[in-house]
Amino acid sequence: MVRFERLNKWFGRDFHVLRDIDLDIARGERLVVCGPSGSGKSTLIRCINALEPFQEGGLSVGGVALAVEGREDLRAVQQVRRSVGMVFQQFNLFPHLSVLDNLTLAPRNVAKVPRAAAEAQALAQLERVHIADQAHKFPQQLSGGQQQRVAIARALCLAPQILLFDEPTSALDPEMVHEVLDVMVELAGQGITMVCVTHEMEFARSVADRVVFMDQGQIIEQAAPEAFFSSPQSERAQQ
Repeated sequence: MVRFERLNKWFGRDFHVLRDIDLDIARGERLVVCGPSGSGKSTLIRCINALEPFQEGGLSVGGVALAVEGREDLRAVQQVRRSVGMVFQQFNLFPHLSVLDNLTLAPRNVAKVPRAAAEAQALAQLERVHIADQAHKFPQQLSGGQQQRVAIARALCLAPQILLFDEPTSALDPEMVHEVLDVMVELAGQGITMVCVTHEMEFARSVADRVVFMDQGQIIEQAAPEAFFSSPQSERAQQ
């Protein structure tokens, strides 16, 4: 579903943030990316939907190459973004729009879905994340956990084949973390390809098909959760 081939990315001339990334992600796989802060985890997944360009190597999503000879293909980017949903750390909801309007904005304006159909789909996704009763409230009227569940529902409204999570619980109070993780666990059982950057190791242990450990812009180790947590092979992962 996703293939990185010796991908390299720099910020400016000196900061080599991703180094020779080789990684295949299978359709329906649940992949957790972990590692210390600054290791390139978020940049890695932001490349998947072209929120970050890269300078060398290759990246294809659903068989569509995002760049050719280092040059971004804008048509390919648009095609890929229609099949990739993303959930950010900070929710990124529009504060002046209701929950329902936040969810229908992209289907109506990008996919040209009629209002009634977009609202029906939005309510179905809000039901899916157990928050349909909040549809007519505004984001500031919700708790952090509720806002993040709204953000997950919004990502689902365009029926993505891949769902990216960029540390989705890091901005939440501790008591709100579990309500978001519970929703993610439910989604993980529904066949969507999931790539999740997280520090929630219990989530990784119980939900992931594979754990990828990064440090200093490189993939240091990757393994099934049981093997990764019980007998990590690299010295850095052991630390």
